[in-house]
Amino acid sequence: MTLISVGIDHEHASLDFLERATVVERDWGKVLRALVSHRNIHEAAFISTCLRTEVIAVVDRFHGAIDEITVTLAEATGLAPSDFENRLTVHFDRGVVTHLFSVAAGLKSVVPGEFEVLGQLRRAFELASEEHTAGAELTELFQRAIATGRRVREETAIARGTTSFAQAAASMAIEELGEELRDADVVIVGAGQLASGVVKTLLESPTRLGTLTLCNRTELHALALSREVADDRLVVGKFDDIATYLRTARLAVVAVEATTLVVTRSQLEQCSQALLVVDLGVPRTVASDIGHVANLRRVDIDDLRERVELALGGRHGAIEEAQRIVGLDVERFIDDQRARGAAAIVSELRRHFDQVVEAEVARREHEFSDLTDDQRERVLSLLRSVVAKIAHRPTVALKEAAGMDQGIRLSEATRNLFDL
Repeated sequence: MTLISVGIDHEHASLDFLERATVVERDWGKVLRALVSHRNIHEAAFISTCLRTEVIAVVDRFHGAIDEITVTLAEATGLAPSDFENRLTVHFDRGVVTHLFSVAAGLKSVVPGEFEVLGQLRRAFELASEEHTAGAELTELFQRAIATGRRVREETAIARGTTSFAQAAASMAIEELGEELRDADVVIVGAGQLASGVVKTLLESPTRLGTLTLCNRTELHALALSREVADDRLVVGKFDDIATYLRTARLAVVAVEATTLVVTRSQLEQCSQALLVVDLGVPRTVASDIGHVANLRRVDIDDLRERVELALGGRHGAIEEAQRIVGLDVERFIDDQRARGAAAIVSELRRHFDQVVEAEVARREHEFSDLTDDQRERVLSLLRSVVAKIAHRPTVALKEAAGMDQGIRLSEATRNLFDL
C-alpha cells in the first residue's frame, strides 16, 4: 500500500479557487466516509481551512486513488472534477511525510510558525479516528507530525513575534490605523479560534480601543469568549444587528466559516464614517464589489500574505533551523517505518517456513509410525534445524538492510519469492 496526499493550498492555488473548494468542518465526516467507500482508499484524513483543502490517505493503486479523491473533492465542493486539473498538489510516500511534518511545523503557513495549524491537524486526526478512517499508518503519521510541530516551536525562534494568523491580521489593522483606533469602536464577527486570537491581540494593543462588539451566530460561544477575556471593553452583540454596529465602527474583522456573505455591500454603504474591513474568511464573507464605496477599505488573506512576507526578514535563520529539525524527524520516521516493515516480513517468513514443516510432517505422518517418540522428535528437530539454517541468511539480510532502499527491494523480492 502507498501513502499519498492530494489537495490544494495557498502556495499553489488562487484565493478565488481556494474559497470555492473549501468544505465547512461539519461536512468533513461525510467527506471521510465517501473517501473510504472507494476501492483503492484504505485510510483517510481530511482537512479544509482557509489556506488548504487536502486528503491524506493510504491507498492501493496510486492513479486510481487520485481519481477517486478528485471525484470526492468535486462532490463535496460542488465543483467539476475537471476544475481540479493542474491545481492539485500531490505527494507520494516520503513526500507526504515531509509535507505533513512541514505543515505541522508552520513552514507552509502564511505566518511561519503559527500555532493554529497544529489545532487544525489535531482536529482532522481526531475526526478521522472518530469516523474510523484512520488506521495504524495514519495514526502514527499524524502523531509524529504534531510532535514535530511542537518540537520546532520549542527549539527554534520561529514562534517568536507574530505567531498566528489571527495575530498577524490584528497587527496589520493596528499598524494601518494607528492612533485612529484610540477610543474607536471595533466589530468582530465570529467567536472561534481565529476570532479569539484577533480579539486578544486587539485588546492588548498599546492604543486603547473603545468598545469592541463581538457578534456570532451562536451567541453562547460569544458569551464564553467574553467571559474568558474578561475585559470591560468587550461586549456581546446580536448577530442580526451587525449592520447597525458597522455604521459607527472604525474597524471590522470578519473571522467566521460561512458559505454565504456575512457582510453585504448594502450594509457597508450605510456606514457613516471611514471603515477598514478585514475579511479572514475563505470563502470570502465580506462583499468584494465595494471599490466605489466612499471611506471604505477592504483587505483579505492575499493582502495579509504580502504583509507577512515583508515582515519575515529577521526570521529566516529560524526557518532554516525548523527545516533542519523537520528533515531529521522525517528521516527518523522513515527509518522506523522501514524497520517495522523488516520485522514484519521476517516474522512472516519464519511463520511461512514453520507452516511448510508442519504441513509436510502432517502429509507424511504415516511414514513415522514405526519410530519411537524419541526418534520421531529427533527427526523433527533435525528438520526444523535445517529449515532454520536455510532461513538464517535471508533473515539477517532483511534486518541489516532495514531503513535503506536495499531493504525495500529485498522485502519486495522476499514477498514475491515466497508468496507472502
